[in-house]
Amino acid sequence: MISINSLTVAFGGFTLLDSIDFHISENDKIGLVGKNGAGKSTVMKLICGLQSPTSGSIDKPNDIRIGYLPQIMDHHKGRTVMEEALTAFDQVNAIQEELDEIGVTLASRTDYESESYMNLISRMNDLSDALAFFHSEPPEVLAEKTLLGLGFKDSDFGRKTETFSQGWNMRIELAKILLSDPDVLLLDEPTNHLDIESIEWLEDYLKSRKGSLLLVSHDRKFLDNVTNRTVEIMLGHIHDYKVPYSQYVELRKERLAQQTAAYENQQRMIEKTEDFINRFRYKPTKSNQVQSRIKQLEKLDRIEIDETDNVRLTVKFPPAPRSGDIVFKASGITVGYPGKVVFTDADIEVKRGEKVALIGRNGEGKTTLMRVIAGELDPIKGEAKRGYNVSLGYYAQNQEDILDQKLTVWETLDNIAVGDIRTKLRDILAQFLFRGEDIDKKVSILSGGERARLGMAKFMLQPYNLLALDEPTNHMDIKSKEILKQALKAYDGTLIVVSHDRDFLDGLVDKMYEFRDGKVKEHLGGVSDFLEKRKIENLRELERRFGPTSASSQASPANAKAVPVTDKDRAREDFEKRRSESKEIARLKRRVEFLENEIGKIEGKMKEIEKVLSNPSKEDDIMELTRTYLEHKRDLDHKTAEWESLMEKLDE
Repeated sequence: MISINSLTVAFGGFTLLDSIDFHISENDKIGLVGKNGAGKSTVMKLICGLQSPTSGSIDKPNDIRIGYLPQIMDHHKGRTVMEEALTAFDQVNAIQEELDEIGVTLASRTDYESESYMNLISRMNDLSDALAFFHSEPPEVLAEKTLLGLGFKDSDFGRKTETFSQGWNMRIELAKILLSDPDVLLLDEPTNHLDIESIEWLEDYLKSRKGSLLLVSHDRKFLDNVTNRTVEIMLGHIHDYKVPYSQYVELRKERLAQQTAAYENQQRMIEKTEDFINRFRYKPTKSNQVQSRIKQLEKLDRIEIDETDNVRLTVKFPPAPRSGDIVFKASGITVGYPGKVVFTDADIEVKRGEKVALIGRNGEGKTTLMRVIAGELDPIKGEAKRGYNVSLGYYAQNQEDILDQKLTVWETLDNIAVGDIRTKLRDILAQFLFRGEDIDKKVSILSGGERARLGMAKFMLQPYNLLALDEPTNHMDIKSKEILKQALKAYDGTLIVVSHDRDFLDGLVDKMYEFRDGKVKEHLGGVSDFLEKRKIENLRELERRFGPTSASSQASPANAKAVPVTDKDRAREDFEKRRSESKEIARLKRRVEFLENEIGKIEGKMKEIEKVLSNPSKEDDIMELTRTYLEHKRDLDHKTAEWESLMEKLDE
């Protein structure tokens, strides 16, 4: 379908892509992976003809239809959301207009046996087949389904596109591309501006869609669920695996291990052979054997180990000072801006040591709450305050944009560092991949990923006990996100994070607050449980809206007849009741499990202090150790009491 042949892209003395080859076949769903700057977006631009290679070629059929979603794009203005989405059907409309014209012409013709008449009939059949191929449902219905799936509401359809943010306009462009149903989809970071629910909808759409897909994404779970093949770009070269991302990671490890073992075995053989040649080179009795060994080495196919880029982000947050039991508490708060209320009557409580995610559709108030937590915004109604001895580290969504463009990487940290930490700035920057000459780069020339890492590096300058992170993984590649996730899991303070990355949140957070339709709802447990429940609710909503009974349900209430309650209805209600009760039990069990883990950690810390107190050295501060021990004891009593209370509920 599309063939990339010996493609090279070079800039000056730097080669970005070095004679790469791969083929995109019909129905291939390829994840294009590699570190930031590896050349993934460049490959997509080359396929679309938006960029020319230094050498090599790209072969593709002339009539192939390609849908390309870049990371940065121009947005159209002057039309409503629905009008703009329906422009995806311009080709369909053109076909229909031509069909109508042919119909009018044929109605006035009587030369049924003529060649021109038969040509019109043939053209009409071709157009009819093309029209049937495109869509089986009316364009308005398809556009409505797609826009709803991508997070728009009915009330948004009539709004002008220019009244939406860049992220929402990206969704409109994505909707248009999906509705145009191209032969090949090229999607460059399509999930960047999508919330979790929209990502799940897009995931389901791409899984069921026929046609080829080339996808760039830093969302590991999205890649696993959508793709069946992984093409890796590393140091200018291509490595092609016929499996999704997680399997590719394992196969890549195996391949490198096998290469290394084979290389080492061959090197031992070469060393022994060369040693034999050197020892017996001048002995006439061994001359034939020596010549044989020399020819053997000359003919040997030398094994090489693939080059790998092993530079990785390594992060360890400073120990968190102890805060009060309640880190943040909001009671009945209504929050918004002049002329706009974002959410109302919310109760939120975050306890010490909890790791909490704020989730929900864009624009529902997650970032707004972060601003309340940071003290940048006061509630319109209600009370919100941070707890005792809380030191906040706030990573804003535009953190990388608020850095001083005139400073260097080094100066960005040096200007705010105080005390002994100044002696560790090089080590801190190295953890975030700023090494050697990188520290002298101006912020203005850094990539988005580099700015995100520099913004995160500032958190290492002070030991915070509350990290409030708003989309911290934007622009980070998969490896960097995984290292950051592990660092946050090991962090002993409290975490509040806004993210739409399911893989990043899974196993990291133990509680979530969902922002939806102006309300905030607490969910205990992990992101997988929440998504399963939300998907069920979404499917029910779609069935109500687009199901086969929707037409009959449009009858006016005045003519509607009362529907008797059947045994089936009662059984369904009973099932829903029992299901709700089981969900509550599961929630309580998750909280019990969390408390048991915390109790185990506290008891471990207390035992370590007891060991020191039983045999203290001159350097040990007995008063400080005793104070810390008593704080742990109070924390243990508090969590044990809650655990006992929950166990009583479960026993009822």
